[in-house]
Amino acid sequence: MRFRNALLLCSLAATVFIAGCSQTTSTAGSAPEGQKVATNQIFTSNYGAVEDHGYPLPAIPIKRLDPRFHRQIVDYATRERPGTIVVNTPNRFLYYVLPGGKAVRYGIGVGKAGFAWEGEAYVAWKQEWPTWHPPKEMAERKPEVAKYVEAGMGPGISNPLGARALYLFNEEGRDTLFRLHGTPEWSSIGTAASSGCIRLMNQDIIDLYSRVRPGRNARVVVQQ
Repeated sequence: MRFRNALLLCSLAATVFIAGCSQTTSTAGSAPEGQKVATNQIFTSNYGAVEDHGYPLPAIPIKRLDPRFHRQIVDYATRERPGTIVVNTPNRFLYYVLPGGKAVRYGIGVGKAGFAWEGEAYVAWKQEWPTWHPPKEMAERKPEVAKYVEAGMGPGISNPLGARALYLFNEEGRDTLFRLHGTPEWSSIGTAASSGCIRLMNQDIIDLYSRVRPGRNARVVVQQ
């Protein structure tokens, strides 16, 4: 399935709006609760401080975040095969499909108004502790990030891409400029706050990263 026209238009202008996956101020209210599902296991205790490849990730005050957005294994009826990633934008959930009618569900932050997208893609490649390169257009609006356009912002806990990034390509093998990535802004989970990319808490993107093997079979479906 091809990206819808809106996604194609966004891709043409992606260097203006999307490529940076920049940090923004959270503006959305509470996400709709959506359909009730059975939780098989919840990982509320997995958000403590951890050292990852030499980078110290701080603990997330997870009790301050709605339990719906804590990582958990849930019942999930779908025709998608195991290994597929389904992004439910309205409810702010990302599902990694497991066998047997189950999925790992993560809370996410999504694109704010004007940056939302839907369609299908695949994870072409992934990166631990990625370097962030904001587009030149962003630097024109925010001179403080201009120094990172060419050299990039090196990995670290304040990097907007967080601890991991998964890079989404379309069926023609072109970079969509959309990412699944970590974020130091844990409080933005459950909101529409990003410039189009899908953000997860760092502890969650590390977990998702470990499950995904890049390639055409690493399918991503984004729902609006």
